[in-house]
Amino acid sequence: MKKLLFFASATLLLQCHSPETKTDNTIYVKDPHSYSQPEKAVVKHLALDLKVDFEKQELSGKAVYDIQNNNSNEIIFDTRNLNIQKITLGEDEKEASFSLSKNDSIFGQALTINIEKNTSRVNIYYSTTKGAEALQWLTPQQTAGKTQPFLFTQGQAILSRTWFPCQDSPGIRFTYSAKLRVPKNLLAVMSAENPVAKNDSGVYNFSMPQPVPAYLIALSVGDIEFKKIGERTGVYAEPVMLEKSVYEFADMEDMLISAEKLYGKYQWGQYDVIVLPPSFPFGGMENPRLTFATPTIIAGDRSLTSLVAHELAHSWSGNFVTNATWDDIWMNEGFTVYFERRIVEAIYGKEYVEMQWQLGLQDLEATLEEFQESGEESSLKLHLQGRNPDDGLSDIPYEKGAHFVLLLEQKAGREKLDKFLNDYFNAHAFKTITTEEFLKYLDAEFIKKYSLDVNVDEWVYKNGLPANCPRVVSAKFKTVEQALYSWSKGTKPELLPTKDWTCHEWLHFIRNLPGNISASEMEILDNAFHFTNSGNSEVAAAWYVQAINSNYKNAYPEIETFLMNVGRRKFVVPLYKQFVKTEEGKRLALEIYAKARPNYHSVAAITLDELLGYKLP
Repeated sequence: MKKLLFFASATLLLQCHSPETKTDNTIYVKDPHSYSQPEKAVVKHLALDLKVDFEKQELSGKAVYDIQNNNSNEIIFDTRNLNIQKITLGEDEKEASFSLSKNDSIFGQALTINIEKNTSRVNIYYSTTKGAEALQWLTPQQTAGKTQPFLFTQGQAILSRTWFPCQDSPGIRFTYSAKLRVPKNLLAVMSAENPVAKNDSGVYNFSMPQPVPAYLIALSVGDIEFKKIGERTGVYAEPVMLEKSVYEFADMEDMLISAEKLYGKYQWGQYDVIVLPPSFPFGGMENPRLTFATPTIIAGDRSLTSLVAHELAHSWSGNFVTNATWDDIWMNEGFTVYFERRIVEAIYGKEYVEMQWQLGLQDLEATLEEFQESGEESSLKLHLQGRNPDDGLSDIPYEKGAHFVLLLEQKAGREKLDKFLNDYFNAHAFKTITTEEFLKYLDAEFIKKYSLDVNVDEWVYKNGLPANCPRVVSAKFKTVEQALYSWSKGTKPELLPTKDWTCHEWLHFIRNLPGNISASEMEILDNAFHFTNSGNSEVAAAWYVQAINSNYKNAYPEIETFLMNVGRRKFVVPLYKQFVKTEEGKRLALEIYAKARPNYHSVAAITLDELLGYKLP
C-alpha cells in the first residue's frame, strides 16, 4: 500500500482534519485526497479553452474559474505535473502570484493562488506534461481503424488534476463549458452536450449545465462517428466499430425507460455511449451524458451489455447523488450494482439476473478470501487516508454494497424500497453525501418507518460478510452443475446440454472446473467448446486463468494476444496474477508485459508494475 505524505505546509495538513464547514448552505466534508479548502473559496463554474496537440501529446490553453469567495485571500487547487504558465484575476486579467507545494507522487501539488477578498474569477494558463496519467494518447496502430490517432481521459478517482487544475474532490460540484481545438479530421466529445458530426474548423464547444465533480469531466478525440439508437440515446465509435456497437447497444433506450420507471426522471438530457479503443482500463466510466465503454463488451450477441445498464444507473447513484469522499465509494457503486440488476431484470427477465447475482456473490467471496489473507479491510465504509483511492476499487463496494441493498429489499419488500430510493435521490439531487449522513437518513426514513431489524453497523463498519447476506440461487446454474457432474463421470463434452447457454452459464461452468484439471482434459473441453478462441471476452478471460493454472500451453499464444490488445484491468490483472504464481509463469508474464505495457492506460500499468515488480528500462 502506498502511503500519503502531505508536502504542503503544516497549516494545510492540520486543516485537512478540521471540522466540516458550511458555506452558502453547502456542507463541505474535508477530503484527505484533495488539497482544496472550499470553505475559503470554491469553484462554481469552469470554462476550458484548450488546444489538443497530438504531435506534442499536450493539452494547452486556459482554464477560467468562476468562484464563490468567502472573504478569502487565497484559493487552492489540486494539480499534478502541470506546467502553470501564469495566473490572472478577473475579467481585466490582473496578474496574480501563486505557489506550488512540494510534489507528492500520488497527490501532486497544492496550487495556492493569492486572490483579493472580492475576487470572483481566476484564470489559469497552463499545459499538460508528458505522461499525464489521466490522458492516453494512442497512435493509429493502437486504434480499431488504424488510420488516425486517439485521445481519451480517465479522471476517477484523482487523475483529473493531471489534465486541468481543479478542486479534485467528489464533494465539490460545479458546472462547466469548454472550447476545444482539435485536428480537423477528428471529432471531440465530452461528458457534456455533444456534437454528432465533424465540422470543417476542428473547433468544438461544449456545455454541462448540471454541476458535477471534477472526476466526471471527460474528453475523447478521434476518428469518431455517431449513430442514433433511440429518442435520447446513441453511440459514438470509430467507423469500423460503429455498426457492431449500434447492434450491441440496441436495448439502450429500453434500459433508460426501465430505469426511469424505477427511480424517476433521467436528469441529464441525452444518454450516449462511446466505444473506446481496447486500452481503456475499465469496463465503463459513468461520465454524465456520455458513458465511456470498453470494446470488450462487444460480443456480437448483446450478452455483456449489463455494463451499459450499470453506467446508466450511475446517472442516479453516483452522478445525481455522489459520495462525498472516496471512503464512501460504496454509496456510488453498491446502489448502482443493485440498480443495474433491476434494469437487467426488467429487460431480460428474472432468470437472467439471478445468474448475475450468483456470479457477483462468487466474485465477492473470492475477494473476501483474498483480503482476509492479506489483512485488507473489507468494510463498506473505507479508510483510504494516506492511500491512493484507487485502492478502494474492489468487489467490496460493488458486490457487498449491492447485497446490502438487496437485504433491505428482502426486509421491507420491493415496493417500499423503491419508494425509499426515489425519495432519497430526490432529497439529495445534485448533492454529495457521506456514509454517516446516508445511514441517518436510512434509519429515519426506512428502518424505523417500517420497524425493520437490520444489522447495519455490521454490514457497513465490519470486515467480512454478515451471516444474513442474501444468497440468490440460479435455477439455470443447477443445470450447469449437473452438466459438470456428468462430464466428471465420463460424459463427452459434445453430449452435454449446452446448446442454449448464455455467457453466464459458460462462466459458471469454467469457474467450477476442478482445480486439478489437467492440460489434456482442458484440450478436450477446448476442442468441444472453442474457449481459447471465444469472441466473448468474459468467457475467454475466465478460461485463460484456468489455462494458466493447468499449464495448458495450447492457449498461451491467444493469452499473449489478449494481453497485448486488451487493457481492461478486470481481465489483465487476474491473468498476470495467475502467471506469477510460478517462476516460469513470472518470466513469461514479464516478457509479455514488456511488450504490452505501452498499450495500457496508467491506471492499469501502475497496478501491474507493482504486481510484477516491473521497472522501466
